[in-house]
Amino acid sequence: MTKRHISLLVGVSAAALVGSGVAAAAPASFARTLLVHPGESIQKAVDSARPGDTVLVLSGTYRQSVRITTPGLTLRGMGRSTVLEPAAKATGDCGKRGNGICVAGTKSKRLMGVTVSRLRLTGYPRAGLVAVGADGLTVRHVTSEKNTVWGFAEERSEHSTYEGDTARDNGDAGLFLANTITAEQGAADSKETLISHNLLVGNRIGVTVRRLRDLTVAANEITGNCAGVFVVGDENKPKAGAVTVRDNRVVQNNKYCAKTERLPFLQGSGIVLTGAEKSEITDNTVAQNSGTSPLSGGIVLYKSFVGATSDNNLISGNALEGNAPADLVDQESAQRGNTFRDNSCAASRPAGLC
Repeated sequence: MTKRHISLLVGVSAAALVGSGVAAAAPASFARTLLVHPGESIQKAVDSARPGDTVLVLSGTYRQSVRITTPGLTLRGMGRSTVLEPAAKATGDCGKRGNGICVAGTKSKRLMGVTVSRLRLTGYPRAGLVAVGADGLTVRHVTSEKNTVWGFAEERSEHSTYEGDTARDNGDAGLFLANTITAEQGAADSKETLISHNLLVGNRIGVTVRRLRDLTVAANEITGNCAGVFVVGDENKPKAGAVTVRDNRVVQNNKYCAKTERLPFLQGSGIVLTGAEKSEITDNTVAQNSGTSPLSGGIVLYKSFVGATSDNNLISGNALEGNAPADLVDQESAQRGNTFRDNSCAASRPAGLC
């Protein structure tokens, strides 16, 4: 990167410092903005950045992937006009793994305080953005679309915020959050991770929360997927749960998706809990999700294939209409402690839940 592409943002200008008799050298702790123009390498700018710096990517199409390992870095574009696509020949660890942006901490040290905003990520073989070992990650006003697996994915991360993003037409989940993506382990504490005010449309599943605790999914628009929201646990301890799903609009998730090794075919699932405990599903609008899958219905408590039960969950204050085979579906026994209260709905399985 040339000097003309780097702007220093400091609280006091160098000229003012000289005029006052203070040495003009800017402290290293002052944040900078590094500009990236079309045809330049975003990775080079990121590698040049210090903690607290911003890499600002101007409008244009950039056929590359980016790996972030600097704490406190902000990677920001100009909105949907800043587009990242796969390179013709992938380079670097992030690109070779098929991802667009990789926020990469380690098992021994989390990567703190990274922000990614105002970009469009499209067409990657794996995920538009993936975070591993992050703490305090913020992803805001990012569109991730037409990626083969996930729009956004993370594992072993805490205190994340996904806000105002769009995940569209991705092969698996628009947003996929897990303790680990591959290993079978007990649920991890996400420490108040927040998924809010996002648009999730045309994916296999809008939001998947797998083997996590202490997470909120709130005020999202979730439509046109095969399934809206999945909260998934298994037989490992600690159990998945303590998840809040509230104030979302989960409507017409009637796309058909073929079965996989883990799940039967999906179609017409609104909000599904399987193998989760002590979660609250409240004040959502769940309408016109219709299908014949074992997981179809408005709000579904589904007994998992590995025998993990859903226990002591609260389903309350939801407005349900036109879901099939029913607005509320509970496949657990009455002894599991799940509570259905004050929901507006017409039909349930078993009867009497509305």
